[in-house]
Order: sequence, then structure tokens, then C-alpha cells
Amino acid sequence: MESVELTRGRLAVRIEEDLWQDPAILRHRALLRQRFKEFRPDIVHVTSMGDFGLLGWMLAKEFGIPMVVAWHTNVHEYAAWRFERVAHFLPARARSAIASRIERRALAISMWFYRKGAVGLAPNAELVNLLRAGMGQPVFQMERGVDTVLFNPAKRLRQEGIVVFGYVGRLSPEKNLRTLKVLEDVLESERILDYRIDIVGHGAEAEWLSSNLRRRRLLGVLHGEDLARAYADMDVFVFPSRTDTYGNVVWEAAASGVPAVVTDHGGPKHIVRHGTTGLVCRSANEFVRSCIALLKDSARRHAMGAVARETARSQSWDAVFDRLFGEAYPAALEELGVPGPDSN
Repeated sequence: MESVELTRGRLAVRIEEDLWQDPAILRHRALLRQRFKEFRPDIVHVTSMGDFGLLGWMLAKEFGIPMVVAWHTNVHEYAAWRFERVAHFLPARARSAIASRIERRALAISMWFYRKGAVGLAPNAELVNLLRAGMGQPVFQMERGVDTVLFNPAKRLRQEGIVVFGYVGRLSPEKNLRTLKVLEDVLESERILDYRIDIVGHGAEAEWLSSNLRRRRLLGVLHGEDLARAYADMDVFVFPSRTDTYGNVVWEAAASGVPAVVTDHGGPKHIVRHGTTGLVCRSANEFVRSCIALLKDSARRHAMGAVARETARSQSWDAVFDRLFGEAYPAALEELGVPGPDSN
């Protein structure tokens, strides 16, 4: 493997956590052109339509190399969600109508880019169908693996007699984290006080969560063993996001033996087996009631956690990459009639 690190300029704009646009990104084109000539790739694999993704597409086109494009972020949903949050002063009907137009436009822009690819990759069946319709090209489902050695129930250290709800991820508006305030308000109103909410991550919502949640710990960003212990010390993993395309953190919680409560929008609903490894909820009220139900039923929590752990053990990275190298890449080469690397 060879890695080439590129820097962004002062004019770079951050659109999403891992999505940037640098208007001066083409200054790197000559350098990468030379590296392409030296390395002679068979495939260009692009993971977003950010600035580096656009640079990758330009070079793939220049060298006549098939491009595989992966869908990792529902940019169109994020755009609509963020508009609704900042345009709260508008009447609800007008706000909803404008948000819908923004979502459709953002999706159209996304599809313009993805149609440049010979093959697409998406993390769940719904997005496979969306991308297939928009690209008119083969699209493969590419899930993600989980490290079941690192994330393991054996890492649990906590002995407290309270129930810990846990969240791991970005603390950003589209994650719908203010649902945790609703959960806490209901728990307090029902005089259920033997709980805590542990939050791992950073982002714009950190200050709001710190100011508005009573029984909470904001643990910041954790990695490695610290993160593994944080998962294992949770009793219920709560993930109220409605815009995530996959949900790696849900698999990490499952590998740690922790059942998850998720919404019925986005990728996590495809990971959680409702009633077996966690609960999938159709509304904010159902989400809150599901969390409280698991708080009250330790036997059910433990049973779900055990099944979640066994399910995660079958989610290996080897299987994920077998599909990528064995199916998606050969299909991309076939689309452009390019001989594969072993054809000689």
C-alpha cells in the first residue's frame, strides 16, 4: 500500500464531517497524475463526492480507468434536516416544502456525480436500490465489519447498580440527540432515577447536551481500549439518528453485548433485529418508551445483548472485502471492457 497525503487550502469549506470542498484542489492534479503513471492502477475507488473524490474522478477519466463510487453519507437528507433546524422561524408548511426541494436538489447533484462511476457501492438494500435507479449501473451492497476482539463484553468494568444508556458518534444536529432530553424528562417525571446517559463523541451539540441533561457524562472522543470499555459498560445503546446510511457504532455496541434502540429511518434498522438484538422504533415516543422498557427489564436486556454479540461475530471484514474484490471490482472492469490485473 502506498499513501499520498494531500493538504487543503484556507478556502476549503467543510460540508459534513468527512465531506469537504476545496476550490483550489486542482493544484494537486499534476502530482497525482505522476503517481498514477508510476502506480498504474486498475481501479479508482472513490468514497465521497468531496474535493478529493472529484479529483479522483478527473484522473480516472483522464487515464481511462473505471471508477467505483461508494455511498457513505445521505447528503441530501442532511441538507434538508439542517435547513429545517435553522429555518424554524418559517411556518411549518413552508419550511417543509422548501426542505423537500432542497433534498431533491441535493440528491440530483449527488446522482450527477455517482453516474460517473462504472459501479456503485451502498451499505444497505434501500440505498442499493436508490443508487441503482440513479446511476443506471451495477450497484453492490457493501456492509462493514466489526472487530469482535476489541469490542467485547469481557471489557466491562462497571459494577454500579444503575442502568447506563450510551451513545457513540458525532454530536451534530442530524443525529437527533435532543431526543435524549425527552427520554430524561419522561424518566424524571416517572421518578425513575437509577440511570445515567454516557455520551462519547464531539460536535456542535455538546454544549446543549451538557447544559440540558441532568444525569449525563460527556466522555469526549475515545479510541481503542478506552472506547471498548465505554461500550461494554453500557446497558442500552441509544441511537436516535434518522439519517445514518449504516451505523458502524451499532455493530460495535452489538459486539460489546449491548442491545440497541434505533429509529426506523436509515441504516441502523437493517442491523438491529427487532425484538431479538434490540428495538426499532417508528416515532420519538416509541423510542423513549422502548428505552424505558429495557431499563425496567434486565433479563430482556441481557438476552438481547447475548444474541447481539453472537450476531456481530459473523460480521467479519474478510467477508466484506471478499465481496468487494471478488464481485464489485471485476464488474467495474467489465463495464468498460478493461482486462483485469490477472488476465495476462
